[in-house]
Amino acid sequence: MRQVPIDELKNDLSGYLQVAEKESVIITRDGQPVGILIGLEDAEDWWEELLLREPRFETEIAQARQSLTQGKGISIEQLRAKYAD
Repeated sequence: MRQVPIDELKNDLSGYLQVAEKESVIITRDGQPVGILIGLEDAEDWWEELLLREPRFETEIAQARQSLTQGKGISIEQLRAKYAD
């Protein structure tokens, strides 16, 4: 993980995007963390990153887990059997 002042980041955003593909970049202002730059290894990773930070998705996952603990839902094996050729 690398830390970089926001002014330095603004001067070389392209360079820090390349760094972020390999490690997270903590953005600081006056020495204090104010953000994080996370690179994507694959162009499709953006959707997964957004989804993981979506509060509604977190709520749905919690509800699904609760249903599973109550014996509701289906196993991965049942899901595969349902959609297999």
